[in-house]
Amino acid sequence: MSTSFAERLGFLRSAVGGLPRPFWALWSGTLVNRLGTMVMPFTGVYLTQARGMSVAAAGLVMAVFGAGSLLSQLLAGVLADRIGRRATLAGSMVATAVTMLALGYSTSLFAVTAAMFVLGLVIDAYRPASNALVADLVSPAERPRAYGLLFWAINLGYAVGMTAGGWLAGVGFLWLFWIDAVSCVAFAVLVWRAVPETRPAVRETPGGFGLVLRDRVMLGFTLTVLGNAFMYAQTVTMLPVAMTKVVGLPTGEFGVVMALNGVLIVIVQPLVSSRLGRFDPSWVLALGMTVMGVGFALTAFVTSAAGLAATIVVWTAGEIATAGLAGAIVALLAPAHLRGRYSGLFGFAWSAATVLAPLTGGALLEAGPRALWFTVGGVGVVSAVGMLALAPAIRRRSATAAEEPAALSTA
Repeated sequence: MSTSFAERLGFLRSAVGGLPRPFWALWSGTLVNRLGTMVMPFTGVYLTQARGMSVAAAGLVMAVFGAGSLLSQLLAGVLADRIGRRATLAGSMVATAVTMLALGYSTSLFAVTAAMFVLGLVIDAYRPASNALVADLVSPAERPRAYGLLFWAINLGYAVGMTAGGWLAGVGFLWLFWIDAVSCVAFAVLVWRAVPETRPAVRETPGGFGLVLRDRVMLGFTLTVLGNAFMYAQTVTMLPVAMTKVVGLPTGEFGVVMALNGVLIVIVQPLVSSRLGRFDPSWVLALGMTVMGVGFALTAFVTSAAGLAATIVVWTAGEIATAGLAGAIVALLAPAHLRGRYSGLFGFAWSAATVLAPLTGGALLEAGPRALWFTVGGVGVVSAVGMLALAPAIRRRSATAAEEPAALSTA
């Protein structure tokens, strides 16, 4: 029995031990912020019910939010390199809190649209700074585990926040905006007080994003990430439509089955992330993309909730395999003084996917479920092949990065 306890203790240490205190402050702030993320999952409901907009008008407002999101990652990446990681992260969270409240109290179409555009700019502007902070704080060998733990915190907080948000929306939408705003301020305060500034003290390099765009390996990697993000974006765009409108699943039944994704991530991901980190990240990422592609391709044959659950298990396994690895690859590709910009380009791929997924997915679904899901699956396989093609170049960069100490290994 003592051996069993020792084994469990050893596993716990391998899963969460050895990371610096500032990382855990960032992790805690991320969890708190995601626990309070209640507005975005219910934005469409808020616009149509609380503000009385038509579906078409709500779609236009959401498109404006997407336009802000596209600019967000690039601008935030520059700010993380110029004014610092901590200032960018804390500032974006405070700006998000203010914008959340402005949106909650806006009544006219112009005010709501303007607030949604600003919200698109600021709500995820913390991501490039957060990714750069992890790269600055954590050694290359530990980064996959660190990014994986952040991924886990985001999913755990989001699952709880979405559940609570669904209940609170019935009480009153303003509760969602206030709780979201308070969680953003809490994240900002925690980071400002407990996370040191880690931006390298080097002179600003002329050229801006031009330097990033001349990195062919990073550009190739960004394209593979775009393919991966395009697959995942279907879960919140075309998958609900396909399952409820085409297959005929009740919305409540669909929501319960979709919760399986979050449950699997929360339970399984901490158990495997440290072990997956021992393997070549490019190959593991390619494997994860392939498994996700297979899972989404199998969705073409779903006719029941049980069938949907089976496909969710498959593509969630692929999602778990990729957790943390993409961020770790970006960190090793980026020079220390350009980590914000590199992370911004990485985030831009995800923002672009949220725009491309409904546009192309809607047209494909019109042609038929198989056209949609076989295409999505094919994108996953092509992205995996791209990762394998990039693997030798990434390994060469990794060999150099492994010799570099973290900017702050303890604090």
